[in-house]
Amino acid sequence: MSESALYQKLASSLGLEGLPEESLGTVSALVVPAASWHAAALWLKQQGFSMLIELGAADYSKHPLPHPGRYAVAAHFMALPGFERACLKAYVPAESPALQSLCGLYAAANWYEREAWDMFGIDFPGHPELKRILMYEGFEGHPLRKDYPLGRMQPLIPMREAVDYEAVRQAARRAGQGGA
Repeated sequence: MSESALYQKLASSLGLEGLPEESLGTVSALVVPAASWHAAALWLKQQGFSMLIELGAADYSKHPLPHPGRYAVAAHFMALPGFERACLKAYVPAESPALQSLCGLYAAANWYEREAWDMFGIDFPGHPELKRILMYEGFEGHPLRKDYPLGRMQPLIPMREAVDYEAVRQAARRAGQGGA
């Protein structure tokens, strides 16, 4: 089935006829309202799209063309065994950006959603443990937002105690060789 036919069937089943498609290079994405994000992903899963292979975000605040929201989140899915692909995209506003978590449908969404939250500040209600994944816990802000100051100094965190790798090797030798 072609992407367009699949997307028309998805939109029709959700009662959202006439949803736009956007080209993402070699694949097109169905743009769904944020409120329908989870329902659309569930529909795809029920149609055999059993793998979430990517989820990413972008900040369109400085883009020269207008967009329906400041942030966009795109998720790429794959159906096996035919390697058929589908992509959903949703725009969220600058104030309180949020999309319902897909973790209950796809285990892979866990880390992808944490990355989108860490880098852009997009919330995913229903996520089991939405916390930083790339930046340290004391980091302030979200570094991939277009308004994040380039030269911003972050609070310093205390250095961790260094590991004495030679002592670890010696202990492993003693344990494995009977103390020799």
